[in-house]
Amino acid sequence: MLKVNQDYCLGCGTCVLVCPVNQSICPEIGGGSGPNTTEVIMLIENGVVTLFHPEKCQKCMKCNQSCPTKAIYHEEN
Repeated sequence: MLKVNQDYCLGCGTCVLVCPVNQSICPEIGGGSGPNTTEVIMLIENGVVTLFHPEKCQKCMKCNQSCPTKAIYHEEN
């Protein structure tokens, strides 16, 4: 399951932008703007990443690879 350690999250939003699932749900992300729907996996909210639909994650790890602090990660159940 996708997890975020909010103590390490800088709120930069890189993970939100690089996520292919987010991009498919909200194509505006590809242009560098944030998603305009909570149907995406994650959004920046109050300065940190908030997970809305982690179950949609396909475990490509692009979010983790792009995160400068590795605040977003997968944890096996």
